[in-house]
Amino acid sequence: MPFNDLRDFLARLEEEGELARFKEEVDWNLEAGAITRRSLEAGLPAPFFEKVKDYPRGRMASCVLANLRRIAIAMDMAPETPMRELIEEYLKRQKAPVKPVTVKTGPCKQNIVTGDALDLLAFPVPFIHEGDGGRYLGTWHLTVTQDLGSGWINWGMYRHMLHDGRSFGVLAPAPKHLGTMAAQKYAPGNLPMPVAVVLGSDPITTFCAATPVPYGVSEVDVAGGLRRAPVELVKCESSDLLVPARSEIVIEGELVSGEERDEGPFGEYTGYRSGLASPKPVIRVKAITFRDDPIFTFSCPGVPLDDSASVFSVNKSAQFLDELRSKGLPVSGAYLIVEGASHAIAVSVKNAYYGIAGEVAHVIWSARHGLLTPSVIVVEDDVDPCDLRQVFHALMTKCHPMRGINKFDHATAWPLIPWLSEHERRHRMGARVYYDCTWPVDWPREELPVRQSFAECYPKEVQEKALRKWRMLGH
Repeated sequence: MPFNDLRDFLARLEEEGELARFKEEVDWNLEAGAITRRSLEAGLPAPFFEKVKDYPRGRMASCVLANLRRIAIAMDMAPETPMRELIEEYLKRQKAPVKPVTVKTGPCKQNIVTGDALDLLAFPVPFIHEGDGGRYLGTWHLTVTQDLGSGWINWGMYRHMLHDGRSFGVLAPAPKHLGTMAAQKYAPGNLPMPVAVVLGSDPITTFCAATPVPYGVSEVDVAGGLRRAPVELVKCESSDLLVPARSEIVIEGELVSGEERDEGPFGEYTGYRSGLASPKPVIRVKAITFRDDPIFTFSCPGVPLDDSASVFSVNKSAQFLDELRSKGLPVSGAYLIVEGASHAIAVSVKNAYYGIAGEVAHVIWSARHGLLTPSVIVVEDDVDPCDLRQVFHALMTKCHPMRGINKFDHATAWPLIPWLSEHERRHRMGARVYYDCTWPVDWPREELPVRQSFAECYPKEVQEKALRKWRMLGH
C-alpha cells in the first residue's frame, strides 16, 4: 500500500532502522546540516529533529530518500531490492500513470496564513553549509507551476534561497521546465507566474519532482503510477494551482518577470560549493498553509551520496535505459553512477557491431537530461553496470587509452559542473567523453582474454556446491 503522507513514511523508516530521532535541541544554523552530512557520509539513519533552536514547535527531517533501502521502502518493495530490479520496476510503473484526484480540503489546510501575518521565518529554514549565500527554503520539496495555454502542471525541484520573510529566489535555468516556462510563456506578456513550494509531501511525490520527464508530461501522473494509487490534490488559496493535500507546508507565491536578486552560492549535489552569488528570479509569497506541528524537510547536498544522488540513480537510470531501448539498441542495463554526481553513466550492451559504444553515448547526450551526464562508460553485457567493481575492472582492462577514449569539444554544458572554468560556465561551453570498454569486434573470438571470476570459470555444479557450503557457515 502507498504511504498516505510523510508521517506514515517516517514511521515505517523507524521500524526498518532507517530513522534516528534527535530529542535534544539542534541548531538550524549549521548544526542540523552537519548532523545530516555525517549521516550521509557514514551511512547512518535519516535524522529527525524533534526540537529546533528558536522554534519551540519546529520539527525537521532530512535525507529521507538518501539510500536505496529508503527508496525501495517508499516504492513498497523489499528494503534489500537490488538496484537493477528497482530500475526495471520504476520503468514498469512509470508506463502505467495514474491521474490524481482533487479533494475539497486536506491536512495542509489546518493553518492558513495570508496578508500581514506572512512570515517564512516562522519555520526553521536551515543554514545548511558554511559558505552558503543564505538560509535555504527549498532543497527537498516540490515546486508546482502551470503552463499557460495547455494547462500542463509541472513539478520540479529547484533550489530556493530565503531573501526575507516574504520572498525567496529560484535557480532554474533553461532547459529546466520552470525556467523555460517563465521565459517563453509568462515573460512575453509580462505576466506573474503562480508558484507553490510544497514541503513534506509523501515520499513518491517528492521523488517524482526530481524525475526527468518530457515537457508536457505531468509528474503527478507519474507519481500515481509509482504509488499505484492516485495522488490527492487540493487547490491553493491564492491561485488555481493544485498541491498534495497531505503536505506538511505549502508556500504559495508568484514569480514576477524581470525581478531578480542575488542568490547563492550553495553547497551543491556535485560535492562542491557552486560559483558566486548572481542575480536570479524572485518569488513573492502570497499565502502559506501548513499542518499542525509541521515537519520541515531538507537535504544536505555535498559529496555523494545524498538524496538527489540516490533518487537520480534510480529515476534517471530508468529514463536513460528506456531511451536507449526505444532506439533499438541491445542494451541490458544502465546505471547513473551515484558517486559520480549524475555526471557519469555505465551502460551494458551486447557488442553486436562496430561503433555501438558511440551510438550509446550519442543517444544519452541527445536526451534532455543528458546535458548533466557528459561521461559515458560502455561495457559488455557480461558486466553489471550497477557493480562499480566490475565497471572499473572493465574500464582498466578493456578500454584502450587511445582508441577507447573518445572526446568531443564544443558541447553545451550544465553550469554547475565543477570542472568548468567561470568563463565556460557563463557561456555554457563544455565537453563530453565516452569510454569504449568492449572488445574490438574484429578480434578473433578464440583470442579474446577470458575473465576469471566465480561465475565464469567454474561449472554450475561446482558453483552450487561451493555456495551450499558457504551457506552452511551462515554466509
